[in-house]
Parts: sequence; structure tokens; C-alpha cells
Amino acid sequence: MFFAPTILKLVESQASVYLLCLSTGNYNNQGLQRKRELLDSCAVLGIPSNHVTVIEDKELPDDPAVQWSTALVSSLILKHTQNYGISLVLTFDGRGVSGHANHIAIYKTLSHLASAGRLPEGCQVFSLHSISILRKYLSVLELPVSWLLPSDFCCLIGQEEYKRAKKAMLCHRSQLLWFRRLYILFSRYMFINTFQAIVVETKNVKMY
Repeated sequence: MFFAPTILKLVESQASVYLLCLSTGNYNNQGLQRKRELLDSCAVLGIPSNHVTVIEDKELPDDPAVQWSTALVSSLILKHTQNYGISLVLTFDGRGVSGHANHIAIYKTLSHLASAGRLPEGCQVFSLHSISILRKYLSVLELPVSWLLPSDFCCLIGQEEYKRAKKAMLCHRSQLLWFRRLYILFSRYMFINTFQAIVVETKNVKMY
């Protein structure tokens, strides 16, 4: 929902893109439908279904009132990065873009893994910048601001790629409430992503 510009650019560059989703989004008992919609959306963006992993665990409900287990999220992320040889992880920042507690929990877990040096060697982590509500809905008028402000990684797409991002968003039929339709029309996240690097500590190896 927020990462489409980056996904499109990575796929275009022929990178192998994998998606790890830690919940089916079953808050309104629509988990199965939302899983199908996610797979459809990923197909539009260029991520094949065998590169998409959706976790169904009762300990990780789609509920902002529930604090996700850092240990459980850590184990799932580590398993995924190791199994697929992931060299670059893109995730939310400490404000979760929309302020969703589950998004923030993922950021906190990855920050912990990075600072503890537990990620695979050479794996980099970048967090998507959360911005003010005003900037968020300035659409293309916000692009010069994002372009000029410091960031460690930036992806910008054009009109044709925007059409694919829009088509991918429209796959999420169960979530197309009025404010998400406004998001499709006006959100700068439909055009640009800016990221901050999360410092990854290297493992200390003692030589004897």
C-alpha cells in the first residue's frame, strides 16, 4: 500500500523481490479475501505468488490494540531473510507511515535485529519515511520537497508506473473505503518513496 514505487523500480531493475506479510488482515474476518487481494496486487506489481509469504498466526492479529511479540516477529524475519538470501530489507519507520501499531512493531523488531548484529552478513535495512498528513496528500506537488530533503534511498516513478501502482491498489477491494480512494488520487506515496538506513551492526569475530 505504501511501497509501490520502490517495488516497481526494483522489479524493473530485475531484482528478485520477496514480500513477507505478517498478518492476513483478519480484523473484520476478511483474512482469506485480503490474502487473495494481496496476491493479485503483487502480481500487478511484478512479484510472483511464490515470492509472497503471508503469515497466519493467532499471536500476530491484525489489531492495533495488540502488542506483537518481538521474539516471534524476529524469528519469522530471520527465517525469511536466511531462506531466501535477502540482502536488502525495506520496512516501516518508527511512526509506521499511518501510525498503525503493527507497522511500528515490525520497525522496532528490525531495529533490534540490526543493532544486535543478528541479520545475515551483508544484509541492509531501510525504513520508509513517515511524513506529515499535509505533505502526504500533496500528491506530485510534494515531490520537490522529498527530492530535496536528505534520504538514504529514494524511488520516484512516472505516469505509466503510477497507473500500475493504482491498478495494484484497486486489487484491495475489501479495503477501498473513501479515504483510501483519496489516497490513490492524492498520496505522494503513490509516486515516491524515501528511506532512512537503519544501522546494521556487524558480528564481532574473535581470532585466536
